[in-house]
Amino acid sequence: MKFTRLAEYFEKLESETKRNELIQIMSEVFNEALSSEIDKICYLLQGRVVPFFDATEIGMAEKMVEQSVALAYKVDRAVVTQLSAKEGDMGIAASIFNEKAKTREGKISVSEVHSILLKIARTTGEGSVEKKISQLAELLQQVNPAGAKHLVRVPLGLTRLGIGDPTVLDALSTAKNNDKSLRKNLEDAYNKTSDLGFVAKIFWEKGIKAVDLVELQVGKPMRPALAERLPDAEAVVKRMGDSFAVEPKFDGFRCQVHKDGDKIRIFSRNLEDFTNSFPDLVKGGLEEIEAKSVILEGEAIAYNPVSGEFLPFQETTKRRRKYGVDEAAEKMPLKLFCFDLLYLNGKDITKLPYHERRTKLKDIIRDDSSTVMEAIGKIAHSANDLTTQFEEAITEGLEGVMIKKLDSPYQAGARNFNWIKFKRMIGGELSDTVDCVVLGYLFGTGKRTTFGVGGLLVGVYNEKEDTFESISRIGTGLTDEEWRQVKEMADKNKLDHKPARVNSLITPSVWVEPEIVLEIFADEITRSPLHTAGKKGDEPGYALRFPRLVSFRGSSKRAEDATTVKEIEKMYRDQFKHQK
Repeated sequence: MKFTRLAEYFEKLESETKRNELIQIMSEVFNEALSSEIDKICYLLQGRVVPFFDATEIGMAEKMVEQSVALAYKVDRAVVTQLSAKEGDMGIAASIFNEKAKTREGKISVSEVHSILLKIARTTGEGSVEKKISQLAELLQQVNPAGAKHLVRVPLGLTRLGIGDPTVLDALSTAKNNDKSLRKNLEDAYNKTSDLGFVAKIFWEKGIKAVDLVELQVGKPMRPALAERLPDAEAVVKRMGDSFAVEPKFDGFRCQVHKDGDKIRIFSRNLEDFTNSFPDLVKGGLEEIEAKSVILEGEAIAYNPVSGEFLPFQETTKRRRKYGVDEAAEKMPLKLFCFDLLYLNGKDITKLPYHERRTKLKDIIRDDSSTVMEAIGKIAHSANDLTTQFEEAITEGLEGVMIKKLDSPYQAGARNFNWIKFKRMIGGELSDTVDCVVLGYLFGTGKRTTFGVGGLLVGVYNEKEDTFESISRIGTGLTDEEWRQVKEMADKNKLDHKPARVNSLITPSVWVEPEIVLEIFADEITRSPLHTAGKKGDEPGYALRFPRLVSFRGSSKRAEDATTVKEIEKMYRDQFKHQK
């Protein structure tokens, strides 16, 4: 497939406002493409050239891309900067310059474009900046206006296509099977490998039976298992039975550690490679794990090296950095509390019961390590046992406990009652915060006109439909600096139309691609005809009463990992049980 042809499809995707149409358009793309292009198209749909967990980045900041556009179309860089600012989109600016330059449209293929972008990403050393700029400029001369528009968005990380991974999986199934029935199979394989292109290529070349045989691979992070919520200890016992594990819940970085011989990689819950940011964990205990190959999960939390006290999450997040790593490790060292083992010496052990996995985990962690250790859990048999252990965790400065079924397998990417999170209630009637996704913002009035934003429209995730449904408007709880920060983040993803995956009856001043996750606290959940979260027919949806910002989740959580509509419905029911 020629890249210009793919760009035509991208144009259709960008302007489409209905999810089913997105699926149909992408299924046409896959059916028209060569099998050797399927994986590359999937990565480009994600705005990438490699899977998300691969640390390979194109490494071109906005100013470098501006220089490439200027060089390609023989215009002054200041003119590129000016037009990009006016349009609010470097891609649109590039397409305008391309059209004016009337460059000869080449016949460059998708595979060739992908190969050159990958070459740019791997260009390092002396003179690498100039090489990257010239390579992208040469590429821009071989595409049409639409191709230029979507090409420059890749290094900037701004696809603006409004597509989520589940929608791509639906499209793959539709392309091969004329319906979405194979999405579950594809999703299972994707959850095990987190590599959309890898799964798509196997499916396209070898069929669904080969997809069903996909197993865990060291080096490819699996989607983490997720926990459900319950309102009180009695509800936990009713759900779990008379024997269950209780572990401390640390408020830090959830880490997935992959060890293959001497090679160690640490991935975040959002599939980022944090290995270089956490050298103290690698040298402080992970190298001494007594196994040839391992995939394990744990929570990394920073502590004060003088007092030994754990630091709050806002402090721990300062360890996520590319520069000044050694200095940060000295000031805020980490401890990794390991709580699950998924893979051991060449074997996937996720199907083993929790208690067997924990026994194997204990066997491979050194008892004398003060940096990498087992998260010590206890067996509880009653509501009183759970309450006692919960209170002990709170006394130690932790945010609560995790409750786990002793006989449960580990299910990648699944949210169910095998795991239950039990956190301290902070006033009001909700027992937990809600992770919401920014859908748009409203222009400010008065003082907020200086920020350009005075309110946010936020939503939660409908995992069944792969859509985001509105649940609240937020106008309080942010400092002046936070208003400026959220405006800056939102403007990188703003759109001139409602995203296809957004379901909202409220129209904000500016629509935003659903990517920014905020942790929100509210007094309670109510019913509202204005919001679409959980809305069925003429029934009202759900809304947050008196919402206020707790924190920016940043890159630690994907939009699709935000609170789900199903969770909101349950939290709504549970708050009345708590009142009783």
